[in-house]
Amino acid sequence: MKLKFALSAALLALTSQGFAQTKWDLPAAYPATNFHTENLTQFAADVDKASGGKLKIQVHANASLFKAPEIKRAVQGGQAQIGEILLANFQNEWQVFGVDGVPFLADSYDSAKKLWGVQKPVLEKKLGEQGMMVLYAVAWPPQGIYTKRTLASAADMKGLKWRAYSPATARIAELVGATPVTVQAAELGQAMATGVIDSYMSSGSTGFDSKTFEHIKNWYDTQAWLPKNAVIVNKASFDALDAPTKQALLKAAADAEVRGWAASQKANGETLEKLKANGMQILTPPAALKADMKKVGDTMLTEWLDKAGPEGKQLVDAFRK
Repeated sequence: MKLKFALSAALLALTSQGFAQTKWDLPAAYPATNFHTENLTQFAADVDKASGGKLKIQVHANASLFKAPEIKRAVQGGQAQIGEILLANFQNEWQVFGVDGVPFLADSYDSAKKLWGVQKPVLEKKLGEQGMMVLYAVAWPPQGIYTKRTLASAADMKGLKWRAYSPATARIAELVGATPVTVQAAELGQAMATGVIDSYMSSGSTGFDSKTFEHIKNWYDTQAWLPKNAVIVNKASFDALDAPTKQALLKAAADAEVRGWAASQKANGETLEKLKANGMQILTPPAALKADMKKVGDTMLTEWLDKAGPEGKQLVDAFRK
């Protein structure tokens, strides 16, 4: 009887070990408390539960495994099986990655969802060619301008030390006469504390995560664009999963997309209130500043269409239908 029990226990242990053999690393660029990262953590938990423990995903927050610009290459090369990227970071590689970073093209949650609807099939094809898949994408809240200065028009932005994190944000700096300085999210607080930057364009969420209110007191609610984070997976790693685990992963991803967009809208309201409570002025852009930034957006859309060619024009036309 004892032998029978010991054999059963050993068999159970082996089965359990075999069950949890597949472990994936998921590098992410933002803090554990950011709504995107919280969504990733819930996604990983959902996958674990739905797969019966067959697939375990470890989320590595705050650029602790790979820095933001390195995550796509890490997934493509198989150093990480899955990762979260800011699509606009990769515009120089392929213009369509950065369409949601064109100012004022899609400037609300509804229009950002519509843009994702036309961008996704094109993106899936491109990532497929690179040995990857997109699982889901979630927008950041609308982007505004953080600055130590009071702004009446774009002329007041001349000479600002402007944080750039993507080709689009660097181009905005050039167009308004600011100096672009490349700073990733994980280094933002230090860059402000040491005077490397005195302004940047981002959401209320990033402003609160980085404690921008300790250094900068003005945020202009320009609602310029809603860039998206996308969760991508190495295709070979996905193909190695059994059919039920694949299904569990795809279902968890679909749920995470719905939950993530709702969390983004919630975070937008909550973080702006938190910024206010910490002394940040949430300001409506003056008419001249709004008009100037719209011109910047028009210029950047023209430039983007020139670089993106027929593929880009088709995408924008489909979005504007």
